[in-house]
Amino acid sequence: MIELKELSKDYGKTKALDHLNLTIKEGKIFGFLGHNGAGKSTTIKSLVSIIEPTDGEIIIDHQKLAEHRLQIKEKIGYVPDTPDLFLQLTAAEYWDLMAAAFSLGKAQKETRLEKLTELFEMIDHQNETIGSFSHGMRKKTIVIGALLPDPEIWILDEPTQGLDPQAAYDLKQMMRTHADAGKTVIFSTHDLATAQQLCDELAILKKGELIYNGTVDDLLAQSPNESLESIYLKMTGKASHTEVQGDDD
Repeated sequence: MIELKELSKDYGKTKALDHLNLTIKEGKIFGFLGHNGAGKSTTIKSLVSIIEPTDGEIIIDHQKLAEHRLQIKEKIGYVPDTPDLFLQLTAAEYWDLMAAAFSLGKAQKETRLEKLTELFEMIDHQNETIGSFSHGMRKKTIVIGALLPDPEIWILDEPTQGLDPQAAYDLKQMMRTHADAGKTVIFSTHDLATAQQLCDELAILKKGELIYNGTVDDLLAQSPNESLESIYLKMTGKASHTEVQGDDD
């Protein structure tokens, strides 16, 4: 279980996160929704120790992240929102680096790598540099590296962005299988259809504040005759097209 307690992050006078409280249970796919600047990536980067919160604490499996950072990192596979990393390495060198970081044995690494490179059609590209790849191939490389050690907790920032339809489908299937095995998947997305399809529970953020936490079904039940898109845009304060037209008249 993951607990965020009064989590805040300030950048000068700007609050990227404002006293966020959340509980994320095992066996769930948990999604973060929100416009750009809502606090999704700040939350995710705090969970993976890239950002140090200004206030509050993160507790993972009853351990405080600030006090047990290395032990907790070993449980997490992280896919950042940009795949433009380690561009000078070949894909194989990057995967070797990830395997070493998680102390994977040779047999375990080879078994997992064979499965993942076949699934994401990267077998024939292992000795090419990441810098030579398209955006989608770079994303596949980073996804394979994150999932290679089969970590308990997957934290994925816009994981399907830039992937081709088959790769996106395969990743979503893996996310569902991982959660169904009693493990945890956390991801952020701008794609409401993906959120509706995958999320067991979601959090909607607006300007660093939590404005909804619950299931998609419960959210839809609050406005039975509206789409998720319409409900979401109303909650996040975005005016409808007709309202904008009315203002111009």
